[in-house]
Amino acid sequence: MEKIPAHYDAEAFASFLAQYQERELLRFVAVGSVDDGKSTLIGRLLHDTAGVYEDQLEAIKNRKGSRAPGEIDFSLLTDGLKAEREQGITIDVAYRYFTTEKRKFIIADTPGHVQYTRNMVTGASTADLGIILIDARYGVLPQTRRHAFIASLLGLPRLLVAVNKMDLVAYDQAVFDRIVADFSAFAAGLRFVETRPIPISAVYGDNVVSHTDAMPWYDGPTILSYLEDCPLVDRRGTDAFRFPVQTVLRPHLDYRGFAGQIVNGEVKVGDELMALPSRLTSRVKAIDLMHESIATAGAPASVCIRLEDEIDISRGDMLVSPDAPAEVTRTLDAWIVWLAEKPMDPGKTYLLKHTTQTVQVNCTGLFGRVNLESLRSEEAETFALNDIGRARFVTHRPLYVDPYTECRSTGAFILIDSLSNLTVGAGMIDRFEDADEASFDNVDTLRPVSQISRRERTERFAQTGGVLLFTGLPASGKSALARALERRLFDLGHFAVVLDPEDRAHAGQNPLMLASLAHTLAASGLIVLVPDVMPTEAERSAMRARLGAETATRLISVTTSEDICRARDFRGVYADTDHTPSAFEAVGEADWSISLDKTSPMEAADTALRWLRDEGWLLRR
Repeated sequence: MEKIPAHYDAEAFASFLAQYQERELLRFVAVGSVDDGKSTLIGRLLHDTAGVYEDQLEAIKNRKGSRAPGEIDFSLLTDGLKAEREQGITIDVAYRYFTTEKRKFIIADTPGHVQYTRNMVTGASTADLGIILIDARYGVLPQTRRHAFIASLLGLPRLLVAVNKMDLVAYDQAVFDRIVADFSAFAAGLRFVETRPIPISAVYGDNVVSHTDAMPWYDGPTILSYLEDCPLVDRRGTDAFRFPVQTVLRPHLDYRGFAGQIVNGEVKVGDELMALPSRLTSRVKAIDLMHESIATAGAPASVCIRLEDEIDISRGDMLVSPDAPAEVTRTLDAWIVWLAEKPMDPGKTYLLKHTTQTVQVNCTGLFGRVNLESLRSEEAETFALNDIGRARFVTHRPLYVDPYTECRSTGAFILIDSLSNLTVGAGMIDRFEDADEASFDNVDTLRPVSQISRRERTERFAQTGGVLLFTGLPASGKSALARALERRLFDLGHFAVVLDPEDRAHAGQNPLMLASLAHTLAASGLIVLVPDVMPTEAERSAMRARLGAETATRLISVTTSEDICRARDFRGVYADTDHTPSAFEAVGEADWSISLDKTSPMEAADTALRWLRDEGWLLRR
């Protein structure tokens, strides 16, 4: 550790602290495949930059896992958990700190095991630079490609490619050149500003802090010199102010402040701000930090902002720059890194955590999964553990977002399983649909919020949920056919329900209300049977539209002749001139047609069963 002079006065000490605080801070993450030597490299960096206390060194000498008695196993400086030490691997993300004359550093040592990729995402999400280690004996592995792709996806501008364990390949330049060529061909399709290859031996310290005579053919920078001299990229992407409100502070009647963290830009007293979603504006009256007021504050400070005007703002709302506000949207496309062992189920409702908001969200489509060998997109019906792909999501409440490349904090989110409360995915927004407040009146309230997907219900019920609409003249036998089919389905072990407007339970309901109910029941896996006259094409089209494109729907035209219908009219419907056949428009596009002139409802139901089997609605048990 850097030492304070033994003899100093208060002024000299203040000067020393000021110089320390003014040094640039570089956050970097070490990634790679298992046992590539990430922890050893970081331990070597800490040791050779005097970033380790003497008692720490003594504590790890001769500990199980050391190379030889009396020698230091540098990986033990970062593998702090007992389980990690016993297995000789990294499980959790280990953060370490050190400083040099030029810069301060925060290191994230992440696991290499495939099942801990989610930990790697955590460590890389706040980094300015990545170090990817490659074992010189094995070269570029699938996990190497996965970590490099994720680092690029997360927006790390630079990647230092440390080809480690050169001592185990006799410091052969040809081995190094072959690995660099292989990795460079892969990384050419990624978004790095620079990839810098360096041959090292972390165990012996070759090219880590100092150059080595073992590789005279290499004349580039060491790991440390590159970390000290590489340019820092402004990761904010935009100066637009972003302040998600964490909580509202009201300690007394004369104080109302909005507490949270500034995630982008800066603000000063007197600035005009806009509140989302209301879009009302006001000026900053005061900025409070702890027990004092300050004139200006910038990211990533946590402050309390007071406004001149009384605006209704609560947790989850956002204060933004009026001239460059965040986009308000419910529909967004995003890159997803799937982090759960259980694959993604697009039919389920998940929770989406974005800034200080947590909203329910549905996936409405997968664009594809990335093949990490070719970097091409492949079709996918789901995302499995560690898959990377793009998907479209629709949230149940509006979000205030930016593209991830412009603002990391408002462009990122996580997906949460609402039952287990486990984080299952990490997302980076790359596009969204522009929207205004009026568009939020059309929220899809029909889709049920459920942790049971359509696929799971199909497997359990041995059927595909859907809606059968029966149309035809009054007394044509629509209800009798629907009830006969319900009976047949039930006897075969399937699940169906009839929603009949003529029933007392549904009497007086608007047909579109019945459609809403039918939509919900069908989404729950039931086969819903709706016998209704629906005399006009406009009414039939409205019913289909209300059910939605995602609901399997079939229109059955019951073509019983008018004479038979009149003979069966025990309710006197045809006595009302409004129900004459002339008011019934011919069905233009029925999926199925059936007449009950000479066929009983049960026989017609058997015919309908064959249709359902042929269409794949009924599965074998």
